[in-house]
Amino acid sequence: MIVTVKDNVLTATRVEELTAAVATRVRSLRGGRGWSLDELAGRSGVSKGMLVQIEAARTNPSIGTLCRIADAFGVTMTLLLEPPGDRGVEVRDLDRAAVLWTGPAGGSARVLAGVAGANVAELWHWELAAGEEHQSPDHAPGTCEVIHVLAGVLTVTVAGTSYDVRAGQTIEYLADRPHSYRNGGRGTCRAEMMVTLPTGEHDRRTR
Repeated sequence: MIVTVKDNVLTATRVEELTAAVATRVRSLRGGRGWSLDELAGRSGVSKGMLVQIEAARTNPSIGTLCRIADAFGVTMTLLLEPPGDRGVEVRDLDRAAVLWTGPAGGSARVLAGVAGANVAELWHWELAAGEEHQSPDHAPGTCEVIHVLAGVLTVTVAGTSYDVRAGQTIEYLADRPHSYRNGGRGTCRAEMMVTLPTGEHDRRTR
């Protein structure tokens, strides 16, 4: 679910802004390609009913749903979260970044920025409280993630194999396979993550 938190308080106005931005973007991208809702549903693996709700700004899509829609269009998730228009240069505060995942103990994942064009990438900031874990959705073939741990120890599991990544260490791996992030320590784990994505649209019906 798209949420935004400032001082651990949900900011309803910001949620509405993000939901409206996603609705506008998805409608615009789908219309620009001449796709029907059925076509987008097939390419993304997201149900037609959910897409109807998203385009009408009546639901806050999960991180997995946004990932699938972005893959289908061949764009970053950050593009879906921004209203159409050329901003040129933008400076963002951390507390204005969209929180796309929240853990039961107060952890969060914020997508900070995205780059599109010849190279497609996203920058994320993760905070996982003690005991929190996130199971990542599947990504398009060729997607790569690079995580640099700032504090604590992050256990990254890729295709069934776990790696303990400590503060000051960096892990890089192909993310087009099952993977997860877990904080098995007692304190908060903080990390920055860069995601590089393949260019072009991804049709899950041919995967």
